[in-house]
Amino acid sequence: MLHNSPGADRPAPSPGRDLPLADELSAVAARVAGLLLSEETVATALGLVSSLLLDTVPGAVGAGVSIVDERDRRSSGSTDARVQQADALQYELDEGPCLAATAGRQLVRVDDLTTDRRWPRWTAAVRPLGLGAAMSAPLVAGDASLGALKVYAEQPGTFDVSTERRLTMASAQAAILVANVQTRERARQLSTGLRQAVRTRDLVSTAKGVLMARHGVPEDVAFGILVSRSDEERRSLVDVARAVSDSAVRRRR
Repeated sequence: MLHNSPGADRPAPSPGRDLPLADELSAVAARVAGLLLSEETVATALGLVSSLLLDTVPGAVGAGVSIVDERDRRSSGSTDARVQQADALQYELDEGPCLAATAGRQLVRVDDLTTDRRWPRWTAAVRPLGLGAAMSAPLVAGDASLGALKVYAEQPGTFDVSTERRLTMASAQAAILVANVQTRERARQLSTGLRQAVRTRDLVSTAKGVLMARHGVPEDVAFGILVSRSDEERRSLVDVARAVSDSAVRRRR
Protein backbone atom coordinates (compact mmCIF):
# COMPACT_ATOMS: atom_id res chain seq x y z
CA MET A 1 0.00 0.00 0.00
CA LEU A 2 1.10 3.55 -0.67
CA HIS A 3 0.88 5.93 2.30
CA ASN A 4 1.81 9.47 3.17
CA SER A 5 0.59 9.51 6.76
CA PRO A 6 2.98 9.15 9.71
CA GLY A 7 0.19 7.28 11.48
CA ALA A 8 -0.13 4.65 8.78
CA ASP A 9 1.38 2.00 11.05
CA ARG A 10 -1.24 2.31 13.76
CA PRO A 11 -2.87 -1.04 14.62
CA ALA A 12 -6.05 -1.82 12.78
CA PRO A 13 -9.33 -1.59 14.68
CA SER A 14 -11.15 -4.69 15.79
CA PRO A 15 -13.15 -6.52 13.08
CA GLY A 16 -16.38 -5.76 14.90
CA ARG A 17 -16.25 -2.13 13.79
CA ASP A 18 -16.59 -3.24 10.18
CA LEU A 19 -19.57 -5.53 10.65
CA PRO A 20 -22.25 -2.90 9.88
CA LEU A 21 -20.61 -2.07 6.55
CA ALA A 22 -20.21 -5.77 5.76
CA ASP A 23 -23.91 -6.32 6.44
CA GLU A 24 -24.88 -3.40 4.24
CA LEU A 25 -22.67 -4.59 1.39
CA SER A 26 -24.23 -8.05 1.65
CA ALA A 27 -27.65 -6.42 1.38
CA VAL A 28 -26.57 -4.61 -1.79
CA ALA A 29 -25.36 -7.91 -3.27
CA ALA A 30 -28.64 -9.61 -2.37
CA ARG A 31 -30.69 -6.86 -4.02
CA VAL A 32 -28.69 -7.17 -7.24
CA ALA A 33 -28.29 -10.98 -7.34
CA GLY A 34 -31.70 -11.73 -8.84
CA LEU A 35 -31.63 -8.98 -11.43
CA LEU A 36 -30.55 -9.11 -15.05
CA LEU A 37 -27.43 -7.00 -14.80
CA SER A 38 -27.08 -4.05 -17.12
CA GLU A 39 -25.04 -0.86 -17.17
CA GLU A 40 -27.95 0.89 -15.43
CA THR A 41 -28.32 -1.80 -12.79
CA VAL A 42 -24.63 -1.76 -11.93
CA ALA A 43 -24.56 2.04 -11.85
CA THR A 44 -27.38 1.94 -9.30
CA ALA A 45 -25.61 -0.73 -7.23
CA LEU A 46 -22.32 1.17 -7.32
CA GLY A 47 -24.20 4.26 -6.25
CA LEU A 48 -25.43 2.33 -3.20
CA VAL A 49 -21.88 1.21 -2.38
CA SER A 50 -20.61 4.78 -2.71
CA SER A 51 -23.41 6.12 -0.53
CA LEU A 52 -22.61 3.52 2.14
CA LEU A 53 -18.99 4.66 2.17
CA LEU A 54 -20.05 8.27 2.45
CA ASP A 55 -22.22 7.35 5.45
CA THR A 56 -19.72 5.10 7.23
CA VAL A 57 -16.34 6.77 6.60
CA PRO A 58 -15.84 9.64 9.07
CA GLY A 59 -14.94 12.88 7.31
CA ALA A 60 -15.72 11.66 3.80
CA VAL A 61 -17.48 14.23 1.63
CA GLY A 62 -17.65 12.23 -1.59
CA ALA A 63 -17.28 8.73 -2.99
CA GLY A 64 -17.53 6.98 -6.32
CA VAL A 65 -16.12 4.44 -8.74
CA SER A 66 -13.77 4.81 -11.70
CA ILE A 67 -14.23 2.11 -14.34
CA VAL A 68 -11.24 1.59 -16.61
CA ASP A 69 -11.55 -0.80 -19.56
CA GLU A 70 -10.71 -1.14 -23.23
CA ARG A 71 -13.42 1.38 -24.15
CA ASP A 72 -12.59 4.33 -21.94
CA ARG A 73 -12.29 5.70 -18.42
CA ARG A 74 -15.54 6.74 -16.81
CA SER A 75 -17.12 7.37 -13.44
CA SER A 76 -20.10 5.54 -11.96
CA GLY A 77 -22.03 5.84 -8.73
CA SER A 78 -20.56 9.24 -7.83
CA THR A 79 -22.18 10.81 -4.79
CA ASP A 80 -21.75 14.41 -5.95
CA ALA A 81 -20.41 16.72 -8.65
CA ARG A 82 -17.04 17.25 -6.94
CA VAL A 83 -16.26 13.54 -7.21
CA GLN A 84 -17.10 13.60 -10.92
CA GLN A 85 -14.95 16.69 -11.46
CA ALA A 86 -11.98 15.24 -9.57
CA ASP A 87 -12.30 12.02 -11.56
CA ALA A 88 -12.62 13.83 -14.88
CA LEU A 89 -9.38 15.67 -14.14
CA GLN A 90 -7.62 12.35 -13.59
CA TYR A 91 -8.80 11.06 -16.96
CA GLU A 92 -7.92 14.32 -18.71
CA LEU A 93 -4.46 14.65 -17.16
CA ASP A 94 -3.77 10.89 -17.19
CA GLU A 95 -2.65 10.89 -13.56
CA GLY A 96 -4.10 10.57 -10.08
CA PRO A 97 -4.78 8.09 -7.27
CA CYS A 98 -7.57 6.15 -9.00
CA LEU A 99 -5.48 5.51 -12.09
CA ALA A 100 -2.49 4.62 -9.90
CA ALA A 101 -4.58 2.20 -7.82
CA THR A 102 -5.95 0.58 -10.98
CA ALA A 103 -2.54 0.21 -12.61
CA GLY A 104 -0.71 -0.89 -9.45
CA ARG A 105 -3.57 -3.03 -8.07
CA GLN A 106 -3.00 -1.67 -4.59
CA LEU A 107 -4.62 0.85 -2.30
CA VAL A 108 -3.42 4.43 -2.70
CA ARG A 109 -3.83 7.01 0.09
CA VAL A 110 -3.27 10.74 -0.27
CA ASP A 111 -3.19 12.31 3.17
CA ASP A 112 -2.68 15.91 2.02
CA LEU A 113 -3.41 17.12 -1.49
CA THR A 114 -1.50 20.34 -0.81
CA THR A 115 1.82 18.56 -0.18
CA ASP A 116 1.61 15.30 -2.17
CA ARG A 117 3.97 15.34 -5.16
CA ARG A 118 3.10 12.11 -6.95
CA TRP A 119 0.63 13.70 -9.38
CA PRO A 120 1.45 17.43 -9.38
CA ARG A 121 -0.87 18.47 -12.20
CA TRP A 122 -3.86 16.63 -10.76
CA THR A 123 -3.37 17.78 -7.17
CA ALA A 124 -3.03 21.39 -8.34
CA ALA A 125 -6.19 21.07 -10.43
CA VAL A 126 -8.37 19.61 -7.64
CA ARG A 127 -7.41 22.05 -4.89
CA PRO A 128 -9.98 24.64 -6.04
CA LEU A 129 -12.64 21.97 -5.47
CA GLY A 130 -11.98 22.19 -1.74
CA LEU A 131 -10.65 18.65 -1.41
CA GLY A 132 -7.79 17.93 0.99
CA ALA A 133 -7.43 14.13 1.04
CA ALA A 134 -8.24 11.13 -1.13
CA MET A 135 -8.02 7.36 -1.06
CA SER A 136 -8.55 4.80 -3.83
CA ALA A 137 -8.80 1.00 -3.72
CA PRO A 138 -8.51 -1.10 -6.90
CA LEU A 139 -11.38 -3.17 -8.29
CA VAL A 140 -9.68 -6.51 -8.90
CA ALA A 141 -11.56 -9.52 -10.27
CA GLY A 142 -9.41 -12.55 -11.02
CA ASP A 143 -6.48 -11.34 -13.09
CA ALA A 144 -8.19 -8.15 -14.20
CA SER A 145 -7.98 -4.67 -12.68
CA LEU A 146 -11.27 -3.00 -13.58
CA GLY A 147 -10.91 0.43 -11.98
CA ALA A 148 -10.99 1.88 -8.48
CA LEU A 149 -13.35 2.82 -5.67
CA LYS A 150 -12.52 6.11 -3.99
CA VAL A 151 -13.41 8.50 -1.18
CA TYR A 152 -12.57 12.19 -0.84
CA ALA A 153 -12.35 14.44 2.23
CA GLU A 154 -12.04 18.17 2.71
CA GLN A 155 -9.57 17.99 5.59
CA PRO A 156 -6.02 16.59 5.20
CA GLY A 157 -5.24 13.58 7.37
CA THR A 158 -8.84 12.39 7.44
CA PHE A 159 -8.22 8.80 6.41
CA ASP A 160 -6.49 6.07 8.42
CA VAL A 161 -6.02 2.30 8.57
CA SER A 162 -9.66 1.81 9.55
CA THR A 163 -10.74 3.67 6.41
CA GLU A 164 -8.40 1.54 4.34
CA ARG A 165 -10.06 -1.63 5.59
CA ARG A 166 -13.53 -0.28 4.86
CA LEU A 167 -12.58 0.86 1.37
CA THR A 168 -10.88 -2.45 0.58
CA MET A 169 -13.96 -4.37 1.73
CA ALA A 170 -16.28 -2.22 -0.37
CA SER A 171 -14.01 -2.38 -3.44
CA ALA A 172 -14.21 -6.18 -3.42
CA GLN A 173 -18.01 -5.97 -3.69
CA ALA A 174 -17.86 -3.27 -6.36
CA ALA A 175 -15.38 -5.36 -8.39
CA ILE A 176 -17.83 -8.28 -8.44
CA LEU A 177 -20.62 -6.04 -9.74
CA VAL A 178 -18.47 -4.52 -12.49
CA ALA A 179 -16.99 -7.89 -13.51
CA ASN A 180 -20.43 -9.49 -13.77
CA VAL A 181 -21.86 -6.87 -16.06
CA GLN A 182 -18.73 -6.84 -18.23
CA THR A 183 -18.89 -10.64 -18.56
CA ARG A 184 -22.54 -10.47 -19.59
CA GLU A 185 -21.81 -7.68 -22.06
CA ARG A 186 -19.00 -9.67 -23.70
CA ALA A 187 -21.25 -12.72 -23.95
CA ARG A 188 -24.00 -10.60 -25.50
CA GLN A 189 -21.62 -9.08 -28.04
CA LEU A 190 -20.26 -12.51 -28.95
CA SER A 191 -23.77 -13.91 -29.34
CA THR A 192 -24.82 -10.96 -31.51
CA GLY A 193 -21.70 -11.32 -33.64
CA LEU A 194 -22.24 -15.03 -34.15
CA ARG A 195 -25.89 -14.53 -35.12
CA GLN A 196 -24.89 -11.82 -37.57
CA ALA A 197 -22.20 -14.06 -39.07
CA VAL A 198 -24.71 -16.88 -39.56
CA ARG A 199 -27.23 -14.53 -41.18
CA THR A 200 -24.56 -13.15 -43.50
CA ARG A 201 -23.41 -16.63 -44.48
CA ASP A 202 -26.95 -17.78 -45.20
CA LEU A 203 -27.77 -14.69 -47.22
CA VAL A 204 -24.66 -15.04 -49.39
CA SER A 205 -25.35 -18.75 -49.87
CA THR A 206 -28.91 -17.98 -51.01
CA ALA A 207 -27.69 -15.34 -53.45
CA LYS A 208 -25.10 -17.74 -54.87
CA GLY A 209 -27.84 -20.33 -55.41
CA VAL A 210 -29.97 -17.78 -57.25
CA LEU A 211 -27.11 -16.87 -59.61
CA MET A 212 -26.14 -20.51 -60.15
CA ALA A 213 -29.71 -21.36 -61.20
CA ARG A 214 -30.20 -18.17 -63.21
CA HIS A 215 -26.95 -18.31 -65.19
CA GLY A 216 -26.06 -21.97 -65.04
CA VAL A 217 -22.68 -21.34 -63.44
CA PRO A 218 -20.80 -23.19 -60.68
CA GLU A 219 -20.65 -21.92 -57.09
CA ASP A 220 -17.25 -20.24 -57.34
CA VAL A 221 -18.32 -18.29 -60.43
CA ALA A 222 -21.55 -17.22 -58.73
CA PHE A 223 -19.56 -15.97 -55.77
CA GLY A 224 -17.24 -14.10 -58.14
CA ILE A 225 -20.27 -12.36 -59.66
CA LEU A 226 -21.35 -11.18 -56.22
CA VAL A 227 -17.89 -9.85 -55.44
CA SER A 228 -17.66 -8.06 -58.79
CA ARG A 229 -21.03 -6.40 -58.30
CA SER A 230 -19.98 -5.37 -54.82
CA ASP A 231 -16.88 -3.65 -56.21
CA GLU A 232 -18.67 -2.07 -59.17
CA GLU A 233 -21.61 -0.76 -57.17
CA ARG A 234 -19.48 0.13 -54.13
CA ARG A 235 -21.80 -1.73 -51.85
CA SER A 236 -21.09 -4.38 -49.24
CA LEU A 237 -21.22 -8.02 -50.24
CA VAL A 238 -24.16 -8.50 -47.87
CA ASP A 239 -26.16 -5.70 -49.53
CA VAL A 240 -25.51 -7.14 -52.99
CA ALA A 241 -26.47 -10.64 -51.83
CA ARG A 242 -29.69 -9.29 -50.30
CA ALA A 243 -30.56 -7.50 -53.55
CA VAL A 244 -30.03 -10.69 -55.58
CA SER A 245 -32.14 -12.72 -53.15
CA ASP A 246 -34.90 -10.10 -53.19
CA SER A 247 -34.92 -10.07 -57.01
CA ALA A 248 -35.52 -13.83 -57.04
CA VAL A 249 -38.49 -13.39 -54.69
CA ARG A 250 -39.98 -10.69 -56.95
CA ARG A 251 -39.59 -12.88 -60.03
CA ARG A 252 -41.55 -15.70 -58.39
CA ARG A 253 -44.52 -13.41 -57.70
